[in-house]
Amino acid sequence: MGGKYRITGDTYPRMRRPRHRRRLVLAGIGAVVVLGLVGWGTLQLIEVFTGGDKSASAADHKRDCPTAKPSAAPVKALPKPASIKVNVYNATTRTGLAKAAAEELKKRGFTIGEVGNASKEYDKKVPGAGVLLGAPAAKSGSFTVLGTQLAGTVQKTDARKTGEVDLILGAKFKAFSTPKEAKAAMTALTKPAPAPSPSC
Repeated sequence: MGGKYRITGDTYPRMRRPRHRRRLVLAGIGAVVVLGLVGWGTLQLIEVFTGGDKSASAADHKRDCPTAKPSAAPVKALPKPASIKVNVYNATTRTGLAKAAAEELKKRGFTIGEVGNASKEYDKKVPGAGVLLGAPAAKSGSFTVLGTQLAGTVQKTDARKTGEVDLILGAKFKAFSTPKEAKAAMTALTKPAPAPSPSC
């Protein structure tokens, strides 16, 4: 070529891609990778400090838990008051207390045996409301039923073979539970206990 654009010399310019474009591409890729790592690290920190999505996991756990119908636990049958023979003894200094207590228990359906003063072993030696004394088998039957009539009694067993129970009235005896209170206590004893819910 001649004139203004004449090429002189024996070397020619090389036509190649400028290097700055490759650098821009590599810088862009690096920036994307860095941003991704920063975002992932931020999510990890948030999960560590907040404990993750507990509500969602709890909901999923609750859905997986099988729903079982609550079954009532069996209750041992308690004896009827009429089948319980009660001996009433007075261990206090108040006269006529055993007789009055025996009459009240008779009105409530109990069978009354002996009525009188307590033996020397218990006379004036019962500081509480009373003592229930009977065979070991009475602890899960007669004591339970008779205990609904008088709160605060102490249960003791001896070597007797019969099923009768001694009620020894103590210094703090004032009166029996009201019929309504005794009935509520008996109902609570005979009501089946709900079975525990399944833990998942």
